[in-house]
Amino acid sequence: MKSIKNKLFILAALVGMTKVNAQTSPLMNQYFHNTYLANPAMAGVKKGAAADLAFRSQWNSVPGAPVMQNLSATYGWERVGIGLNLNLDKAGLQRQTRVLASYAYHLPLGEETKLHFGLSAGFINQRIDMQDLIGNPNDTQVGMYNTDHRTYFDGDFGVGMTSNRLNLDFAMVNLKNYFKRDNFRLINSPVLYAAVGYQFDLGENQFQPKVAYRSFQELSGIFDIGGQLALANEQLLLTAIYHTSRAASFGVGMHYKKKYTINTSYTTQTGALSGFTAGSFEINLGINW
Repeated sequence: MKSIKNKLFILAALVGMTKVNAQTSPLMNQYFHNTYLANPAMAGVKKGAAADLAFRSQWNSVPGAPVMQNLSATYGWERVGIGLNLNLDKAGLQRQTRVLASYAYHLPLGEETKLHFGLSAGFINQRIDMQDLIGNPNDTQVGMYNTDHRTYFDGDFGVGMTSNRLNLDFAMVNLKNYFKRDNFRLINSPVLYAAVGYQFDLGENQFQPKVAYRSFQELSGIFDIGGQLALANEQLLLTAIYHTSRAASFGVGMHYKKKYTINTSYTTQTGALSGFTAGSFEINLGINW
């Protein structure tokens, strides 16, 4: 019995550690292809409609390991953009659902330069999935957790600036963490996001280096330093990013006819977890029209 308890304890610890890592590792897609995921000011930054579906999970199968699913859609016309961001996180028995609607205004500052403002508002819900619970479904601790973690209001606020080469982002995310009305807070979730990128022409190809910073309430801030190389008329995309959490991300993508997008990426685990799991795999499917 003691041996079984020890194994369960170790498994729970690993799931908890991978959960923290998942929450501090955003979708790779937010850095270049779908910056709306990081900053609501980027909703509808390009005219027309776009939709993206993303999925991320552990490369090797660890029971209860984090899984993230995201669906986003944006539409832009004239100076206005709207968006919808649906996110589902699973880790062990815990489920987190976050749904946000966004409004953005894009103010021209010149022929090539625009200033962007955006606000997202919606709800977040955390709960224990009773269907996957192995044990007593009437456990008081489980019941108290689901009772305490009700559905709460949440949102993001962001500003940005873009030109034909330069792009700047600043966003206050997970606004729930700024509210003091109750004791519920989103542990290990970012509260600030900032990024700067610049595009260089390399003949018929383009290269965009980017530096981003993510601030947390309970953890040290993380810098993301990398770039994306666009080849073959921007139809083949190669991405690499180093995270100061001692992780790295590598991606390959295709933007077929500049309409259909498929991006795949692999993120190594942080140093503390590298001996237990083999990193995470992400795939994104997108379309714009």
